[in-house]
Amino acid sequence: MRTRMTELFGIEHPIMCGGMMWLAKPELCAAISNAGALGNLTAQNYMGGEEFRKAVQQTRKLTDKPFCVNITALPAIRITKEMHWEYFQVCCQEQVRAIEVSGTPLDKYFGPQCIEMAKKAGVKLIHKVGAVRHALHAERAGYDAVIAAGIEEGGHPLDDDVTTMLLTPRMRESVNIPVITTGGIADGRSLAAALVLGADGVMMASRFVATTECKVHQNVKEEIARKQEHETTLINKSIHLQMRTWKNEAAKKVLEIEERKGTLDEILAIIAGDRASRLLEQGDVESAPFAVGQSVGLIHDVVSCKEVVERMVKEAEETLASTLKRIKS
Repeated sequence: MRTRMTELFGIEHPIMCGGMMWLAKPELCAAISNAGALGNLTAQNYMGGEEFRKAVQQTRKLTDKPFCVNITALPAIRITKEMHWEYFQVCCQEQVRAIEVSGTPLDKYFGPQCIEMAKKAGVKLIHKVGAVRHALHAERAGYDAVIAAGIEEGGHPLDDDVTTMLLTPRMRESVNIPVITTGGIADGRSLAAALVLGADGVMMASRFVATTECKVHQNVKEEIARKQEHETTLINKSIHLQMRTWKNEAAKKVLEIEERKGTLDEILAIIAGDRASRLLEQGDVESAPFAVGQSVGLIHDVVSCKEVVERMVKEAEETLASTLKRIKS
């Protein structure tokens, strides 16, 4: 299954992992890349450039395949702009295959010179966007690809609230660079649908959490496999940083605070701090919001990254073939 995405990154399958705070680390990143997809190493997991550099080098010990790095330029408690710049410099110095940018475009965040800096280092730039206007900016600025991020995605979808079904073909008809789709993607059928809509490949994150290589408590993996598509919700709209999370007691508390117009400190007390470790390390699935997409409705088991990727590609090929057969008949 060759597409502009596989050619751009030098990978076997048009599938990549999205950035995941606390989870997208060397072991998971390498497992995904070794399966023929594009693994993701999330820079914000590391407190500074040199710590991050060690993670890049560790990943290279685990795989000789291409992988990307996520840099998310959004308001954060732990991460400063200076740290973001350190991550970017390390990516260029270490010549990682690609940077997946979320939030503010790097050319606006650091200045347009960073685009040329990445190109000279041979680093491909991908911008995850939720609107055609942002995709057009990315193309003009010199990015190599864009990710069409629909409202179905976990994490922080743009508050334009446009679905993957509409956003993908709109981006394909609007830009000439490769388009990668995310939001509601977790199996071969959704990969096939994305390709039919005009995408060159897909990005997903929730599906890769429910894998044997992901270092998170087993309760979290099983909860993802159990939840259905209606069991996610959008929080943090009141602070203009909406987040799709699974429905649990913590998300319910945030929504209650927002409903009564509570303070930012009240919200931060739930979405930050030791609550996340209670969820990720101890398996208390009610303790904190956890970013997942509506694609949880398509996730039913916990398997290896290799099985996820191979099963997904096989199912996509079968889906496309059976669809053509059904239409002809």
